[in-house]
Amino acid sequence: MKLKSLALAMCTTLFALVAGPVPAQQVQLANGGIKIGVLVDMSSLYSSIGGMGAVEAVRMAAADFVKDNPGIKVEVVYTDHQNKADIAANKAREWFDLQHVNMVTDLASSSVAFAVIDLAKQKNKIVIATGPASSDVTNAKCTSVSVHYVYDTYALGRATAQAMKQQGGDSWFFVAADYAFGQALVKDTSEAIKSEGGKVLGVARAPLNTSDFSSYLLQAQTSGAKVIGLANAGGDFVNAVKAANAFGITRSGRQQLAGLLVFLPDIHALGLQTAQGLQFSTAFYWDLNDETRKWSKRFLEKAKRMPTQVDAGNYSSTMHYLQAVKAAGTDDTAAVMKKMKEMPINDFFAKNGRIREDGRMVHDMYLVQVKKPSESKYPWDYYTVKAVIPGDKAFRPLSESACPLLKK
Repeated sequence: MKLKSLALAMCTTLFALVAGPVPAQQVQLANGGIKIGVLVDMSSLYSSIGGMGAVEAVRMAAADFVKDNPGIKVEVVYTDHQNKADIAANKAREWFDLQHVNMVTDLASSSVAFAVIDLAKQKNKIVIATGPASSDVTNAKCTSVSVHYVYDTYALGRATAQAMKQQGGDSWFFVAADYAFGQALVKDTSEAIKSEGGKVLGVARAPLNTSDFSSYLLQAQTSGAKVIGLANAGGDFVNAVKAANAFGITRSGRQQLAGLLVFLPDIHALGLQTAQGLQFSTAFYWDLNDETRKWSKRFLEKAKRMPTQVDAGNYSSTMHYLQAVKAAGTDDTAAVMKKMKEMPINDFFAKNGRIREDGRMVHDMYLVQVKKPSESKYPWDYYTVKAVIPGDKAFRPLSESACPLLKK
């Protein structure tokens, strides 16, 4: 594992070795180029929803930017943090202090995100959290150097709670990942459930990388809750759904499963026969329209799978960051963050997206339902979009925020 991590830590991708004038504006870069670090889980719980796919998405954005701006050098480095906050923080410190990394992205988990964001604040470097979910990234723990781009526990929980309520799901029991992400997801979803007049009957907290969910699901089953909320992700989500299916929970008709953070590879791993009917919210689906399909097919050629919402967010956020550097004419952190918040985001990932004062990127979310096997017409044809949730309705309003950057 040490040899593997060392090898991954040394991996880099370099774009635009050719120096030359930048169209429209000369960009002043402190170290002669822009360096982006991708901190990603490649060997633990979230490797199937990020891994090299996350790196490929960032590389694609860098290559596309350089194609249009051949005078700007962009380098992408990456490493496996193994879903461990201390490893992530140590690597980020090395990148900031010794390798002149300007921006770090992905991060995968909330515990990793908080560790790296704290360090980035000390070093005055930019962090774009695309993988983590805890809404505290832009709530109580917001900073002037961090952006939360794809989803958060507030948006994920609210959309799913409202959808379940419309189907009679007014009582919930959670099976949750026992760390910052799971705690935030339970908290934000519980608040949404109660605001809709529902009840939370209990929570069973399972350690990360749990292989046997039987005892936790038994608690959920005996609670009598109409909805069992799975406040976990990646391999834990897949294992929990398989166990619920084996228990007969999904066939009984008395209780529904609600996935609160679900990714396309999860459904691919489960198969439509097992996952059919699941409803959840997502920031992106590859088959939404011609624009999403065009980019996703490019990604498929490189990653050998269709992109997740995080993959799409990695490309979009990296491109937005690079465009902001160009617009600012410098890689100075404050100047770039100012431009990132001024410039709208209009691409295949988001239309009229914007980064608020608290660092939250606001964009539409989608409520989707997993298709039956008979409804799927081609590979990766897994979702039916049930509703579009406007960004100003999906994410926590600033009036409810505890972000210390906001002027109250």
